[in-house]
Amino acid sequence: MKRSRLRMFKLTSMTISVMGVLLIVATIGILAYLGFGSLSSFISADATSSTANDELSALKSDYNSLHAEYDTVKSEVEATNNKDLKSAYNNAEMELIKTDQAITDVESAITVGKPSDEVTKRIEAAKSQLEKAKSSLTSLRS
Repeated sequence: MKRSRLRMFKLTSMTISVMGVLLIVATIGILAYLGFGSLSSFISADATSSTANDELSALKSDYNSLHAEYDTVKSEVEATNNKDLKSAYNNAEMELIKTDQAITDVESAITVGKPSDEVTKRIEAAKSQLEKAKSSLTSLRS
């Protein structure tokens, strides 16, 4: 009877030990998987943010050069004293102001950390608005 209890004790303790090792290995595996997923998500978000920042700086550069062109045209328009031309310039300048707002929206979305699809949507809206401002300036010059 003693031997059977001893065997049963050995078998039970061995089973508990094996189960403990399996649980530890499973826990380490799960934590490694979650850590890898988190790390890859972080790297992906960082790459997306870098691209968005590059596009933002390109938008700002285009805006600044367009703003300089508007300033040049403004002095020419004010020298003419043509009310229709001044009105057309004011309408074109409103497009420039809307472009500035769109670029500010992109910048705030990047700063706040909005999802990449939202940032992309805002970038596309800013590009569209920039094109409208360019076409307004072109039509004003003609």
